[in-house]
Amino acid sequence: MHTKITIIAGHYGSGKTTFAVNYAMHLAREFPRVALCDLDIVNPYFRTADHARILADAGVQLVSSAFANTAVEMPWAPVEVRAAFDDPNLRSVIDLGGDERGALAIGRYAAKLRDRDDVQMWMVVNPYRPLSRNVDDLLGYVQEIEQAARLKFTGLVCNPNIGAETKTEHVREGYATTQQLSAALNLPIVMTAVMQGLDVDIPGEKFVVTRHESRFDGSF
Repeated sequence: MHTKITIIAGHYGSGKTTFAVNYAMHLAREFPRVALCDLDIVNPYFRTADHARILADAGVQLVSSAFANTAVEMPWAPVEVRAAFDDPNLRSVIDLGGDERGALAIGRYAAKLRDRDDVQMWMVVNPYRPLSRNVDDLLGYVQEIEQAARLKFTGLVCNPNIGAETKTEHVREGYATTQQLSAALNLPIVMTAVMQGLDVDIPGEKFVVTRHESRFDGSF
């Protein structure tokens, strides 16, 4: 499952950034060099850069814009992101923006990534967000992101939550919706993100997620 490059996409509020932070920290416990590349160029209000100290303490290198946490929005991608593709000893997690504009940031590298067997792109699915409450909405989002990124999703991350109010039944119901999407796309559910402290019985691999403190409150 842990390929060299993992691209994370998902609707605004899906929890993709917090999942990306947790996943990078998980990789850092298994691999000596891990980078988290913040390519969320369209949302300056909740970004991986908010977690810089936590990532540094975990041994994760953060690659992010000088304009992170400002009101400046621009189509930016750091030169350092090339190392995420080319350094054979680096495991990289790439956090994309929440819509097709954000996916354009990785689209410029698509030709370089498309034919590699060490790249995966996961969609974080949270059926409790307004723009992703049903399979039809989610299918439309998948199409938009794949067209902009010029890459295909390879798996789904089930992340059903309503923030701190999440209960086990929310996870179970959200998992059922993600299963429907999985069948429609013929894509595997690679893992289900479950907030620390919840004990829920679901099929497949569970990934425990911690809500780290940041300047902005967001879903886990």
